[in-house]
Amino acid sequence: MPHTRASDADLIARATAGSDSAFRELYRAYGEAVYRIAFAITRQASDAEDVVQETFVTAWRKLHGFELESTSALPWLATICRFHAANRMRRQKREREHTTASDGEKVLLSIDVEQQIISADLADRIAREVQGLPDLDRRIFVLCVSEGYAYVAAAEELGVTHGVVRNRLSRIRTKLRTVVKETN
Repeated sequence: MPHTRASDADLIARATAGSDSAFRELYRAYGEAVYRIAFAITRQASDAEDVVQETFVTAWRKLHGFELESTSALPWLATICRFHAANRMRRQKREREHTTASDGEKVLLSIDVEQQIISADLADRIAREVQGLPDLDRRIFVLCVSEGYAYVAAAEELGVTHGVVRNRLSRIRTKLRTVVKETN
C-alpha cells in the first residue's frame, strides 16, 4: 500500500511539538521547490543551497506560533526564501561595491592616521551605545544596519511588526546621531 503524506498542518503541528521526522518530511516535500525559488533569485547553485538551508532553519525557529492559512506550507516557505535570497543579494552587492571599483580593480582607500583614530574612537563609542541597548533594539540594529535586512524581513525574523522595527530603528538612529555629534 503506498504511503500517503500527512497534511502540512499535521506536519507543522508535529514539528512544533518537537518531531524532527515531521520537519524532515516538510523539507522533503518542499525543499526542491524552495531551491528553485532561491535559484531563480540568486542565479548561483551554491547561493541557492545556502538560502534553502537558511529558509528551513528560519522556518524551524518560527514554528511556534505559526498558523497555516491554507493547506500548503509552500507560500510561507517561499516568503521566507525570498527574504533570505533578497538579503543575500543585497549583502553581496554591498560587498562588491565596497571591494571593487567599476573597472573591477580593488579600491584602495587612503585615510590619514588622525582620521583613522577618530573613526576608530567613533566606532568604539557607537559599539558601546549599541551594546547598551535593550536586547530587541540591539537585534533590530544588527539585522537592519549591520546585515542589511529590510524592515519587513527583520520584523519577520524577530517576530514583531514592521512598525515596531521602523519606530525602534528610528529612535536608535537618533540616539546614535547624538553620539556622532558629541564626537565632532
